[in-house]
Amino acid sequence: MANLSTNASLRFLGDVYTQKYIMDTSGAQTSYKGEPFVIDQNVDTVYVHTAKSLTLADGDVFMGIAAESVSVTASATENTNLTLYVEPTIVGFVSAVFDDADSGKTVYMSDTGTLSESNGTYPQIGKLTKVADGYAFVQLETPKVLDVP
Repeated sequence: MANLSTNASLRFLGDVYTQKYIMDTSGAQTSYKGEPFVIDQNVDTVYVHTAKSLTLADGDVFMGIAAESVSVTASATENTNLTLYVEPTIVGFVSAVFDDADSGKTVYMSDTGTLSESNGTYPQIGKLTKVADGYAFVQLETPKVLDVP
């Protein structure tokens, strides 16, 4: 997988929690369901931005996973709401990276459509809780201040 260009297939365990955030409009962006959103201190310290095409650094904050598809244009008034799945939601992502022996491991998203167990300049999204039927279920940890290597 790579960056999402359509809504991701997601599954859930237990209750689903969401919160609304305003999207950053310093550049045009489109959210896709399943994409990680962050507050990037170098882009906008208040509003959320997709992690796609950003080089994240220490101090940036993972805020949640997009629950819907929303678009904004560059320089538009910053008033477009985006619903994000937030902690303690357990989200299942299509993934072949993990198996049940990896339960408890920290999970990152190396691009907006791929889970990873390696830290890098991308968001840490939570802990692996279960793997079933091709889905890796991750308990989200939000907000999460990033500590990149």
